Amino acid sequence: MKITIDIDDNLLQDAMNLTGERKKGPAVVKAATEYIKREMSKKFGHMLREGEFGDYPLTNAEIEALDR
Repeated sequence: MKITIDIDDNLLQDAMNLTGERKKGPAVVKAATEYIKREMSKKFGHMLREGEFGDYPLTNAEIEALDR
């Protein structure tokens, strides 16, 4: 899907440098994709630590208590 957005030139250049992309569009897509993956990983880790999965028997606090 194509969209039109306004991005600060310096921010866009940083995205291009950090992603290694030479074109603007692929740099924005890669940066957004990596951000989403990172946030989803954080959310999954939080869910694991809080025991939100029925088949995972212990919370993070319970696991840490066993280590002591």
